[in-house]
Amino acid sequence: MSTFIALPAFNDNYIWLLLADDGERVAVVDPGDAKPVINWLGKHPEYRLSDILITHHHPDHVGGVAALKAGTGCRVWGPAAEKIPARDQALGDGDSVKLFGLTLQVIAVPGHTLGHIAYYCENAGDPWLLSGDTLFAGGCGRLFEGTPEQMHTSLSKLAALPAETRVYCAHEYTQANLTFAHAVEPENNDIKVRLEVVQELRAASRMTLPTDLALERRTNPFLRADCDAVIRAASAQAGKPLSPGVETFAAVRAWKDSF
Repeated sequence: MSTFIALPAFNDNYIWLLLADDGERVAVVDPGDAKPVINWLGKHPEYRLSDILITHHHPDHVGGVAALKAGTGCRVWGPAAEKIPARDQALGDGDSVKLFGLTLQVIAVPGHTLGHIAYYCENAGDPWLLSGDTLFAGGCGRLFEGTPEQMHTSLSKLAALPAETRVYCAHEYTQANLTFAHAVEPENNDIKVRLEVVQELRAASRMTLPTDLALERRTNPFLRADCDAVIRAASAQAGKPLSPGVETFAAVRAWKDSF
C-alpha cells in the first residue's frame, strides 16, 4: 500500500508526500510553498526528495517548486500545456510516469485550467488518484479557464476509474462542498451521514481526506448530473427544464459559485 503524508499549507491546501518503500526517497505533489516540505525533510534526513509532481500552474501549487528543485536537484514532472517552473518532464494525456516501482498514468482533465492533468496509479489492487483541483471531496474546481463541457468530460473520466480508487485532492473543502451537496439533494441519506461525519472531523481540526470514488459517486453532485434528483434541483434553481449531463452540470457549477 502506498504511503502518503499530508502537509498543510496556506489556509486550506494540502501538499502530499508519497514515500518510497525503500525508506530513502520521497516525492511531493503540488508544493505551493517550499517551507513545509523543507521542514519535513529536515526532520526526516533519511529521505531524499527525488521527484515533484505538478497538476496545474496555479501559484498555490507551484510556488515552492523552484526552491525545492534548486535545493535538492529533484526531477520535476508537469503538464506540457502549462508554464511550470523548473519542469524537467512535460506530460500529456496518455503519458506515464515511472516512480518508486509504480506506473502513474497521466490523464488530461481540462476545466479548472486548460492544461490540468491528474495522475492515476493502479497500484496492484490499491489504486489511487492525484486529482489536483479537478475533483474534490464532495465537489470540483471552479472553471477558471475551461468550459462546463470540458470539466464534465474530465470528471466523467475520473469517475469511471475503479470505485475503490483513493482520491488525494489538494484542498480541505469537504465541509463546504457537502453543505452545498445537501442543499442540492436534501433527501440523499449518504450526503446527510457524510456531512455529519465531516462536521465532527473538522470540529476536531482533523482532515477529511483522502476520499474514494465510490463515496464520491454517491455524494458529489458534480458526478451526479445524470441523476434525477440533481436534474430536478438544478432545473428548479435555473428556472427551466435542464437535460442530463453537461447542461445540468453547468447549472450546478453556477449554483455553487454563488452559494
